[in-house]
Amino acid sequence: MIHGICYLVGAGPGDPMLLTLKGRECLGIADVVVYDYLSNPVFLGYVKEGAEILCAGKKAGRHTLSQPEINALLVERTKSGKTVVRLKGGDPFLFGRGGEEAVALAEAGCAFEVVPGVTSAIAAPAYAGIPVTHRDHNTVLTIFTGHEDPSKPETSVDFEAIARAPGTKVMLMGIKRLESITGGLMAAGMDKDVPVALIRWATTGRQQTLTGKLCDIAAKAAAASFEPPAVAVFGEAVNLRAKLSWFEALPLFGKRIAVTRTRQQAGDLVSRLRALGAEAFEMPTIRLEPAPDKRVFYETVAYSHSYDWIVFTSANGVDAFFKAFFEIYHDARDLGAARIAAVGPETAARVRAFHLQVDVCAEKFVAEDLIKALQKETSVENLKILLARAEGARDVLATELTRLGAIVDDVPAYRTVPETEDVCGGIRRFREEGADLVTFTSSSTAENFHALNLAAPPGLCHASIGPVTSRTMKKLGMSVDIEAGVHDIPGLVSAIVKFYTGKSKKTASRT
Repeated sequence: MIHGICYLVGAGPGDPMLLTLKGRECLGIADVVVYDYLSNPVFLGYVKEGAEILCAGKKAGRHTLSQPEINALLVERTKSGKTVVRLKGGDPFLFGRGGEEAVALAEAGCAFEVVPGVTSAIAAPAYAGIPVTHRDHNTVLTIFTGHEDPSKPETSVDFEAIARAPGTKVMLMGIKRLESITGGLMAAGMDKDVPVALIRWATTGRQQTLTGKLCDIAAKAAAASFEPPAVAVFGEAVNLRAKLSWFEALPLFGKRIAVTRTRQQAGDLVSRLRALGAEAFEMPTIRLEPAPDKRVFYETVAYSHSYDWIVFTSANGVDAFFKAFFEIYHDARDLGAARIAAVGPETAARVRAFHLQVDVCAEKFVAEDLIKALQKETSVENLKILLARAEGARDVLATELTRLGAIVDDVPAYRTVPETEDVCGGIRRFREEGADLVTFTSSSTAENFHALNLAAPPGLCHASIGPVTSRTMKKLGMSVDIEAGVHDIPGLVSAIVKFYTGKSKKTASRT
């Protein structure tokens, strides 16, 4: 008998770091993923290759699938023996219609589990600096929805009960009906001067917060064209925002940054930028492929113990080399007496991850600095040196070491090719939303971004990890607005922060 299961997974409020560990685990084993509009597209990158990915829509006023169609889809795929993930914004059981989907699955005899998510009812106020409870101010929390079934003859929102309730009130999905809702609350006796905050795209770099009073917030929202998705908070706790607003004070808050590294590598840079408040997203322009001549590369690795030095110019080269090495050998000591040199601290750190010492490290991510560092360490004359790096890398290193008398084998360990898929939706997002900044961590990322021929939005800036990448960018006609002083990811992030914090707050944040 075929047994399937459906996981009703809460995707959280928007910040991908707020997805639960179990939610990510479910995505990794799913055969089918049915996701909503408000689920961060980053999550689709966690899905295994070959899985069926379906958008259910559920954007305000526009549904790709109706709720009965979604229910039927979940039942059909689950009954066919598939592992199904229904990915829903926030928490599936808090005004997310997850209860209806669970009932449909239960009545059809399908196995299911509920994976709770961080609800925007709590997360949005928290990211706006508003504690929904506070011992000195409020100890009661009321959560209600302003969005109801349009077929109902009259509202079921009990304005009188909400107006009478003490403490903080949080409304989900009611921004389009804000005027009638605030009017209903005032008619029911709520003080017209109660502080109100509206929080849009909460927990992301696009977050916007608008404050006012019950009597004027609807007019302010209309004047500001304040659109969903948004959460409304009513109560004295809103006043604490003046002291507690932390997310919107981060140095890169509101900056939209496209990261062009490979999908496997983009995560670290994206995470660092998001932690500083940026709306960072992956837009991979290259992907890595194995050595173009695998036989030659593996034969070279097999005799790596015969070299005096093994030189790595990137973390990718390190990974490719040791993948081959440990397919051939089972003991790191089989590397023999070969010493190791690395270009840049990121490359050196990747070598150390294999529990090996780096004998020479060029602090700057350029070949010329490595040559100087090697010359300080030893004479390279008559030494055998293996360069394990990308196909088509600059000739400077091999040429100069050969001129100094070294016997150099320059063997491609991998190659970079243009990324042809837009799995994370970054290219589409760049076309639709633009960006404030694009980052480049290698010449190949710049070259392949340029080849996409994307229209540049007004004011677009470019950031380079170092002088080699900068030279390529300039040859392509790109401006180099930022160049990292230290040529690694932390150095690039530091340069980006310095660039934006040197400007006025008005320029450095999206309001």
